[in-house]
This record gives sequence, structure tokens and C-alpha cells, in this order.
Amino acid sequence: MDRRSFLRKASLAGAGAGAAALATPAIAQGNQTWRMVTTWPKNFPGLGVGAQRLADRITAASDGRLTVQVYSAGELVPPLQSLDAVIDGSAEMSHGAAYYWQNKSPALSFFTGVPYGMTSREMAAWVRYMGGQEIWDEIYDQFGVQGFLSGDTGTQAGGWFRDELTGLDSVKGLRFRTPGLGGRVWEKLGATVTNMAAGEIFQALQSGTLDAAEFVGPYNDLALGFYQVAKNYYFPSFVEPGLATELVVNKAKYQELPSDLQAIVRDVCQAEYDQVASDFYANDPRALKTLVEEHGVNVRQFPDDIVEAGAVAAAEIMGELRDSGDALTKKTTESFIESLNILRTRTEGTDGPFIEARKKYFSI
Repeated sequence: MDRRSFLRKASLAGAGAGAAALATPAIAQGNQTWRMVTTWPKNFPGLGVGAQRLADRITAASDGRLTVQVYSAGELVPPLQSLDAVIDGSAEMSHGAAYYWQNKSPALSFFTGVPYGMTSREMAAWVRYMGGQEIWDEIYDQFGVQGFLSGDTGTQAGGWFRDELTGLDSVKGLRFRTPGLGGRVWEKLGATVTNMAAGEIFQALQSGTLDAAEFVGPYNDLALGFYQVAKNYYFPSFVEPGLATELVVNKAKYQELPSDLQAIVRDVCQAEYDQVASDFYANDPRALKTLVEEHGVNVRQFPDDIVEAGAVAAAEIMGELRDSGDALTKKTTESFIESLNILRTRTEGTDGPFIEARKKYFSI
């Protein structure tokens, strides 16, 4: 996919469209139109497409009683202000990642992904069956919104680096785009970390403002064109093991919906969590093949000392959050750790050995 083809529309925000979008949602004969703002470029693989598909499924399942109109990054509000748009009433929904809002509550990072933390299956188990959703609700209640898991990228790529990493010393002073708690890990390793929206990363790499960047993985990164300015692509990420996206809705308006429309929003989000995962699982390896064979990308693994230091840093950060003076952050961290220690027995004791056996003994 041509990087410019999907970033062009995302970077243009027509004044007329913005004015129309800010109008009061249409309510006629019981039908409503809700605005969904997103952090993703228009038609962005996996994530932007997933947001549009989620909106279309809600519209179709409700037979138009709840029509969702999607605005990609920059069309109505800047991408990293999409949650604020729901809080202040400029939109009814936002589609993004909870760790983008960690400045509002550090606990929100747990509902996107945690360094050395839960895989995507473990995350869904915690949120759906082990109290995670209830804690998430408490956090977002402070802002008058409701969050739902809405997509799953799986374990992400570690990032694009101009220069090959030879060891931990290579990280010192590295200007690196990476968000959330993962960003805090890389800071502890010596990198200078920043966050920026997807559509801004390529230019920052190209101009030399960044030395390295990670976003998601091959499916997205091929479209973003990072291979044009950095050829060293590291796998896997140890700070983003199972990343979730979120749909956030205005809670008061959500609760005013009839129960069947509430169920449609909730259940479509759950379906999209799994649908997006399938999309990435199918298309990441195909995109990686293109990156290697057509664009000369070098696929690498992080040196052991970086991986080990990352684990030490991750444990330190979890300890700091667990000892936080903020009650909800402490509660979230304790719930996450307790659930992880249960769930990892399944992942590491059953799934892991099977994967190793298949890799070692089975070919067809």
C-alpha cells in the first residue's frame, strides 16, 4: 500500500466537514448518529479498517437505529485528542489505545499492554473473567466514559532502527518513538522516548528527529513506509506482548441507549477484538515477506543484554506502580499481577511447550 494514499486524507480536515461533524447528533424517529473519532489514518491496515468495520457493524446490527460515522485522525480532532473529544462532548465515541492517555491515569496503560506482561489471550481473560473490566470502568468513571476492548494486534514488532544494535550501550541516547509503559522501559535502558501519532512517525524518521521507531508490526509498518529510512527491523517486542485497542463511549449517552443497542455496541467490540487479531495474524507474515524480499529489510533479534535489562526495568516499573499512592493504579497493578501469575501457567505450561515441539519436530 502506498503510504501517501492513506495518509493524505488523514492529514486534511475540511472546515465544512468539521463544522457539520460538530453539529448535534441526528435523532429522528428513534434513530441516532454518533461520531467516532480515531487515532488512526483513514483506511489504515488492521486498525483504521477495524475502526470502520466496527462502526459499520454497529450500524448494520442496529438496522440504522444507531449509525456510527467515523472520522480518521485529524479530520475532526488531532489523533491524540480523541479521548478528550468524547470527554468534552465533541464526539460520542473514540477508537484508539488506552495507553495514549496514561497522563490521565497510569493505570490506563494496563488496558493496552504491559512490558513482559499479558499476551492478547491472557488480556482478554483478565478483562472478561478476572475483574479487569470492572477496574477499567472505575478508572474511566472519573471522566464520564466507558471503555471496551475493540481490537488485538498480537505480539508486536520491536521496532525500526537506523543502526544495528550491538548491545545495551547502543541504546544510550537513542531517540525512539514508543508509547506507554514500554516507553518507560526504554527510558530506563537509556533511550530518549517520545510518542507521536502514526501519521507523524515517518517524517520524524526521515528528518532525523528520530533514530528509531516502533508502531505495531509488518502489516502497518509496510504501509507507513518505515523501510525507506531504516532497514534494521527487530523482533519480537518485549514491551508490547499483546496489544489491545479500545472503543470509548460517552457513558451517559451509552446508558441512555435501549438495552439492545447497548448490547450491540458491547458485543460488536468483543467480536472485533477477535476479528482484528485474525487480520493481523494473516497479514503480518505476508507483509514481512514483502519487506524482506522487495525492500531489503534486515530482520533481527534484540541482543540478550537488552532483553534481560528490559525485563529488570519492567519489573521495577511494575513495583513502582504497585506501590503507587494512587489507589486505582495500585488496585489495577495488583489485579494484573495476580491474574498474570495464574494465566501464564496455561500459556507457558501448555501453549509454549506445544509451539516448541511443533517447531522442533513437525514439518509438512
